[in-house]
Amino acid sequence: MPTLITPNTGIELFYEEHGNPSDEPILLVMGLGAQMILWPDEFVEALVGHGYRVIRYDNRDIGLSQKMEGAKAPGIRMQVLRKLIGFPAKVPYSLADMAADGIGLLDALEIERAHVVGASMGGMIVQLMGINHPGKLLSITSIMSTTGNPKLPQAEKQAMNALIAPLKSLEEDDLIAHGINIQQSIGSPGFPPDPQRRLERVRKAVQRSVYPPGLPRQLAAIIDDGDRRERLKSVKTPTLVLHGEADPLVKLEGGKETAEHIPGAKLKTYPGWGHDIPEELIGPVAKDIAEHAASARAAA
Repeated sequence: MPTLITPNTGIELFYEEHGNPSDEPILLVMGLGAQMILWPDEFVEALVGHGYRVIRYDNRDIGLSQKMEGAKAPGIRMQVLRKLIGFPAKVPYSLADMAADGIGLLDALEIERAHVVGASMGGMIVQLMGINHPGKLLSITSIMSTTGNPKLPQAEKQAMNALIAPLKSLEEDDLIAHGINIQQSIGSPGFPPDPQRRLERVRKAVQRSVYPPGLPRQLAAIIDDGDRRERLKSVKTPTLVLHGEADPLVKLEGGKETAEHIPGAKLKTYPGWGHDIPEELIGPVAKDIAEHAASARAAA
């Protein structure tokens, strides 16, 4: 089992490497409550085909990485209220800690610098890598993510409710139904998936790992990090922002504002794209990332 202990945070992370070890590395960082396999194998293969060494990993508290057993996340409403009135809430770990995990993974693999790509919460994490660890980065790609500005349009109710809905049970059939409901609620209206293919992907994730306590702790880290707009102005790493125009969970305005606050950032949007990686966009999005990485390297 490919796991390692990060030298800086001491967290055990599960990871995979794909491609030629001598090629430039791309580190993939997944989102809230999402295992690394939500980066489709075909997407990983597409990046490898563009000439990159691709590394994906499970964040702490999800998948096959270390769980923060016994740590308690504050209630969402109380945490938001305390944030609004300027009182910090005690959280098990921060989003900056999760960014440091990814940097620690690079250090443990003896990778001096890497291109980093993050989706949703993963986009927030790679933004913090750019803020706190710029010397480790060759480029940043922030996908379907946002700045943390509480005044931006919020997620559609159906999408958020599906994401945070309590599990009916831990029986496999109920877990699969829960996963499919999430995919249906946050997916891309312009690229409806084959139902059988979606079922197979959800079943694979359920059979790999189920760990409900991790999601509220990760969500607490997101809320705790707050508004990154001022911090993002310090990012000097070449940045690409990709966003779907039909994203029901993180609205397009989040991507636009991210690009506006990172100096020199480029924004590209896709009609019909929601909060997933549909099969039809694997090739185009992989190409966007590869071209951005090559451009950043050429400008270095």
